[in-house]
Amino acid sequence: MTVSVLVPSSLIREAEDKREATRKIGYVARAATVFRVDRLTVYPDPDGTRRWDEGFVETVLRYAATPPYLRKEVWDKRDELEFAGVLPPLRVRSQTGSGSEGSGSLRQGIVTEVGADGHVRVNCGLQHPISLPVPSGMEVRERERVTVRVSSREPVRAKLVDRSPPGFAVDATDLDSALTRDDSGTAIAASRHGEELDVTRLGQLAGTIYTSGEPELTVAFGAPERGLPAILGTDTDDIGRGHGETGRFDLWLNTVPNQGSEVVRTEEAMFATLACLNLTE
Repeated sequence: MTVSVLVPSSLIREAEDKREATRKIGYVARAATVFRVDRLTVYPDPDGTRRWDEGFVETVLRYAATPPYLRKEVWDKRDELEFAGVLPPLRVRSQTGSGSEGSGSLRQGIVTEVGADGHVRVNCGLQHPISLPVPSGMEVRERERVTVRVSSREPVRAKLVDRSPPGFAVDATDLDSALTRDDSGTAIAASRHGEELDVTRLGQLAGTIYTSGEPELTVAFGAPERGLPAILGTDTDDIGRGHGETGRFDLWLNTVPNQGSEVVRTEEAMFATLACLNLTE
C-alpha cells in the first residue's frame, strides 16, 4: 500500500518559539514513520502561516527524514535547524529482503562521486564511502540519495538497488497538484466536520481501500484552529455533498469523534487518523 500525507505550512502556527515549532514537526515525522507513510507533502497555507516562512516546515521535515549517519554530509548549518537537537529519533526499521538475491538490509546512501567507469562512491553510514557499480538502466547523480542493500559489513558486501530508500520522502507542492498525482489513489480529508468514523464504517472503508491489488491512499490534514475548510475557503455545509472545493476529496472523515479538546493539533490528528487507516480488513 502506498500512503501519502499532506500537511499545511501553517501546522506550527500556534508554536510559541522555534524550539517548540521544531518539536511539533518532529512529532509529524514520527507519525509518518510509525505508520509507514511513503511521502509527506507540505502544501502552502500563506494566510495561516505566522512567524516562519513556508520553507521552515519542509526543511525541518527533510532534515528529520535524513538518517543520522548522513546528516553531516547532507546538511550545512541553517537557521531553520537551530533546534534540530529536540527532534525525536525516528529509528526507521531497516527493510530486509529474502532469498540469495534479496538478502540484507536496505539503507539510504548519498552519492559522493560519480566515476567514468560505471561506478559511484556512496556514503551509506559504513566506516568509509564505498565504490559500487551502477545497475544497468539506473542513472545517478552526485549528491543524489540512493538505496543500498548491505548483505555484509565485514567484509563489506553491498549493491545499489533501484528503489526508494527506507522511510518517507518529503516534498512541497500545492494541494491541487498533490491530489491529482497518478498515485494519489483514494483522497481523504481529515476534518471534525467530516463523517464520524465508527467501527462499521471503518470496516467498509477498509474494504474499499484494499479492493485493488496495489492500494493507494492520500490523507490531507489542516492546521490548529484552521482546518481544511478554512484553508480551502469553503462552507462546512458543503462537506459530504461534493460541492465546490470539497469535491477534491473522495471522503471527509472525522477520525476523532466526540473530541474532548477544542482543537486537535495536526500531529495528534495524524496519529489518530493513520492508526485507523492502518488497520487491514
